[in-house]
Amino acid sequence: MEALFMSLFTQPLFFVFLSMILYFLVQVIFGKFRREAYELSGPPSHPLIGCLVSFYKNRFRLLDWYTELLADSATSTIVVSRLGARRTIVTANPENVEYMLKTNFNNFPKGKPFTEILGDFLGCGIFNVDGELWLTQRKLASHEFGTKSLREYIMNSLEEEVEKGLLPLMESLAMKGEVVDLQELLRRFAFNVICKVFLGVERCSLDPSLPVPQLARAFDTASEICAMRGAAPVFIIWKIKRWLGIGSEQKLKAAVEEVHVYVMNIIETRRQKLDHDQSSGTSIDKDQDLLTRLIMAGHEDEVTRDMVISFIMAGRDTTSAAMTWLFWLISRHQTVEEDLVKEIEDNQRTMDFESLDFRLLKACLFESMRLFPPVAWDSKHAKVHDLLPDGTHVRAGDRVTYFPYGMGRMESLWGKDRLEFKPDRWFLEPDKETRSELKKVCPYKLPIFQAGPRVCLGKEMAFTQMKYVMASILRRFEIRPVYSDEPVFVPRLTAHMAGGLKVLVRKRGTN
Repeated sequence: MEALFMSLFTQPLFFVFLSMILYFLVQVIFGKFRREAYELSGPPSHPLIGCLVSFYKNRFRLLDWYTELLADSATSTIVVSRLGARRTIVTANPENVEYMLKTNFNNFPKGKPFTEILGDFLGCGIFNVDGELWLTQRKLASHEFGTKSLREYIMNSLEEEVEKGLLPLMESLAMKGEVVDLQELLRRFAFNVICKVFLGVERCSLDPSLPVPQLARAFDTASEICAMRGAAPVFIIWKIKRWLGIGSEQKLKAAVEEVHVYVMNIIETRRQKLDHDQSSGTSIDKDQDLLTRLIMAGHEDEVTRDMVISFIMAGRDTTSAAMTWLFWLISRHQTVEEDLVKEIEDNQRTMDFESLDFRLLKACLFESMRLFPPVAWDSKHAKVHDLLPDGTHVRAGDRVTYFPYGMGRMESLWGKDRLEFKPDRWFLEPDKETRSELKKVCPYKLPIFQAGPRVCLGKEMAFTQMKYVMASILRRFEIRPVYSDEPVFVPRLTAHMAGGLKVLVRKRGTN
């Protein structure tokens, strides 16, 4: 027996088996110790694989799963560890969000793991870089967005698209009594406006019955597949598919190439025109689209391309998603719709950039985005070890995610009526007759436009567009969903309504 026991130590397989047992014991003992020491909250975890099983089971309902876990956490923070992915901290705690986005901003960049996911699509655009490259682009974009001439150009483009494109189409739909996908219609509208403002190209058809424009289709494909990368249970899978050039990664490569070629062709054409105008002595109108401004500032073509693509991606789906959800919400709250129409009719003066003062409409937009934020979550990656204000330990390399979708559903933040659509919660005096000033809500309580140094530069532009479009439609038309079922909220890089929103359009005041 002793000889047999001693002979085991000469077998390589024995050491492999022994190492595996010891590894599992270490995982169990020290994993339990760490959980008890730091009092971490999170999904059920197992040695080696972590929470991979529960993550896989909930992969189609991650938003609600995380929200449930966060609601059960004493700190509104959970830690998610699973095989094949980075340790992830998800928080709905405003103090943690402020610490990440402002107080210790430099320790929470986007990070290489994030930029890898979007790098093929966004390149070195402002939303996918950190450090000096981000700061340089931020200063440039901040300057341009702050100019009065660009604001006026945006408003003129918006007014033209509404008056010549959107309203005539809706008039036609109302006369014919046709069902239309409002989400697709608003997405095309937003895409037209954003392309006009950033690229200076003319609009394509808004009619959802016609094929999706080629550039828009390529953007959709690239956005969807990049979002699939971020939500993959095991990250190595998409990397292997990219290396082999197969499946979804093959489609992503083709879509990105299509977007890049399209935008580079526009850049080259615009540069040639500017060079020709300069050489011929023709005066150049500086109050033009953002692309012309970037070219005239002397930036390289690839930098210009990546910046423009980033802004198109950020501005296209966010506003259309917010408006789609709000139209659905007010269709279920007739009193709110009546109050909105009254507010709009009481302010029928010219709707220029400075006079879009629709307070109830803005409160409705905030409330809609609280429940259905265009960006459901956003992640950073810790550079060094850290400690969040709620006592959660962060390790270097951890993915730290703040979670607007879950934050909008926390009873601790919004009360027992948190799941209800109540625009009055945004007023200092919520009584219908005395609505006056809107509350100044802490941006870290609901960071739908980020906050801190990386706060969205296009926030005011987005509100201007949404208020103008919503007011223009509500003043003239009633929007009635065809189906009574509650739509499904689907997160991608920007969220959308699964299957769209099928509606009938009626002229206001008609039966």
